[in-house]
Amino acid sequence: MKTIKGPAVFLAQFLGDDAPFNSLDGLADYMGGKGYKGIQLPTWDPRVIDLAKAAESKTYCDELKGKMKDKGLEITELSTHLQSQLVASHPTYDAMYDAFAPAEVHGNEPARRAWAIQQCKLGAQASKNLGLTSHVGFSGALAWPFLYPWPQRPAGLIESAFKELAARWKPILDTYDECGVDYCYELHPGEDVHDGTTFEMFLEALDGHPRANINYDPSHFILQALDYVQFIDFYHERIKAFHVKDAEFNPTGKQGVYSAYAGWADRAGRFRSLGDGQVDFKAIFSKLSQYGYDGWAVLEWECCIKDSDQGATEGAPFIQEHIIEVVTRAFDDFAATGTDEAFNRKILGLD
Repeated sequence: MKTIKGPAVFLAQFLGDDAPFNSLDGLADYMGGKGYKGIQLPTWDPRVIDLAKAAESKTYCDELKGKMKDKGLEITELSTHLQSQLVASHPTYDAMYDAFAPAEVHGNEPARRAWAIQQCKLGAQASKNLGLTSHVGFSGALAWPFLYPWPQRPAGLIESAFKELAARWKPILDTYDECGVDYCYELHPGEDVHDGTTFEMFLEALDGHPRANINYDPSHFILQALDYVQFIDFYHERIKAFHVKDAEFNPTGKQGVYSAYAGWADRAGRFRSLGDGQVDFKAIFSKLSQYGYDGWAVLEWECCIKDSDQGATEGAPFIQEHIIEVVTRAFDDFAATGTDEAFNRKILGLD
């Protein structure tokens, strides 16, 4: 068993146009002042990190780490959530996904995909230069519009989608392997890899690639009515990152998992600030500690009701209170009788 590190926070949802939210220094001071010890960096915003420079320059990375260390913070992981979404995208979403990429590749999916793949590979080298061992992002999706099997799907459609998804990701994952970094997929609705079964399908198509791992986020599972605690029993060997994010699922006689196209505040399933939802974090922290997860516990704040400042303020102590300092000795050591084979045989009635 190992002790989880934290509290940490994903900076993406706190970025803004006004100080202190418009620069890494400002965000670092803000989060450090609220008690966070680690920060997860979104790599698509140059105000936070120059991804290309981080991939090329160990000196730049050392300076960045040193600056954060002076503020009492560690960089926990890099994120390529927005870029990785574009590794695989169904044409239905192309116009919307263009917003995630630079203008020169808008309206040109192959060029946009090549850009996204390169961004993900830069994330591997940048993580290595920063001394990180995990990286977080999405899988992208080719089959998501066909999630519900009506009209009846053509035979082999899903298998073809996952074969293509794996073919696009394998060269990226090979780069992560070369860099000694795990790519941790956030299993998220809207992605082809969104639950345990689809992760297994993806892993099989990848021939069990060792760098294909999981960013565990229970909020996306409670909204799917999935047993998010047992999930850890099944996949703990592949869980290499952890988003601490709360949610609630309150089905009614009018809506359930699909939530009827409602806005976030009116959905049966919705994200909440830590402690305001239904996720059993005591069970999660216990199980992750038991299985030896020693990575970071990273707040991802998304709430349709509470202000972000209050969410950030409450998040650090919430995570700290749930981190378990794992035992270094058995609670009943005081009653130990020692080890003696002859004595053991005697009390078993064998001699």
